[in-house]
Amino acid sequence: MAAAAVRLDGNTLLLGEGVRVRFIRTLRLPETGTHPLPPGLGEFPVRRVEDHADTVPPEWRARGGVFVPMYLREAMWLSFDSAEPAALQVGAGKVCAVSGRPWSGTLRRDPQNYVVLPRQPWLDGINSGRGTVRQFVAVPLGLGATVEGQVTGEETWGGVQLQAFGLGGPARAAWRAEQEERARRAAAAAAAGPSWDAGAPPAYGAPGAPMPAPMAAPAAPGGPARARAGRPAAAMGLGAGGTMRQEVYRDDRPLSDWADEPSGRVFVHLVTPPEWRRITGEEPPASPVDRAAYTRAGLPWYDYDDASATDLAPAGPLSDVKPVGEWLGDDHAPFVPPAPHQIHPLGGAPAPGKPVGDGDW
Repeated sequence: MAAAAVRLDGNTLLLGEGVRVRFIRTLRLPETGTHPLPPGLGEFPVRRVEDHADTVPPEWRARGGVFVPMYLREAMWLSFDSAEPAALQVGAGKVCAVSGRPWSGTLRRDPQNYVVLPRQPWLDGINSGRGTVRQFVAVPLGLGATVEGQVTGEETWGGVQLQAFGLGGPARAAWRAEQEERARRAAAAAAAGPSWDAGAPPAYGAPGAPMPAPMAAPAAPGGPARARAGRPAAAMGLGAGGTMRQEVYRDDRPLSDWADEPSGRVFVHLVTPPEWRRITGEEPPASPVDRAAYTRAGLPWYDYDDASATDLAPAGPLSDVKPVGEWLGDDHAPFVPPAPHQIHPLGGAPAPGKPVGDGDW
């Protein structure tokens, strides 16, 4: 497959002409009960594989893409933004996080194997249907605990896969004409004053939204070490954690509206903090924030509802995925649930960055 257009701008991936994806650190949920949306605790750092070609494993060089450091059992959510409508496929070890089916290079509707942007502002985990998802949690390959291992019986790929499709020509032209008409109407009504709610809270994990200050990372004894070329990495994948209230929205466009070819795709490798230090010479992020301390401090959790959208049905292959605690043991401290006043309701031209090389995956 020909390389598709992907760029890295800071820690943000830009796929195609406007799809932006960020990787957000968060609190890991208990594996029992259903919870509100946990907060964003800052971005994971992202680096290009090609910038560290002499220290990454050979299979990374073959697959290209980028890599992100995660602690064992650390939780993550994906933040999305798009200037125009887009269909985004999300894979966990090349298992679709929406449908539970094997990774496909094309969009499918039955079952739907993508999320629709900008309607879907984030994805915190695998689709469990009925208005819920199960949290993305980092686990090592080789134990069978990943979504990939439980659905396919093998753990070959790990990581996260992303592939974006824009609107096809006629659908894009129609959408742009509609936006121009809305802009004309808005300009005509400008004298009436602003109609937005200036007091609305910032979006969940959005750029500029308040997040707790990250803790300082401990210094590496003796300074950072460099990995040897070809060194095998401690491979990581995504398992399923606790359940939260979050819809994965059904696409209300005909499938024919979307382009036949992706506008961008990328393989996101997950690496342990020690490997991150050896590969990059940089300090990894500090250890995850303590969940109980966060809640006791009165900091916010979130609740999101979009009554105008339809949630997808549960994904059959994902319904039997067991939480990571059944594989790794339960290391949860007693959960301190947030008080009602801590749960906040939410409403619903980038820099070019550096190109990210694609590979064979």
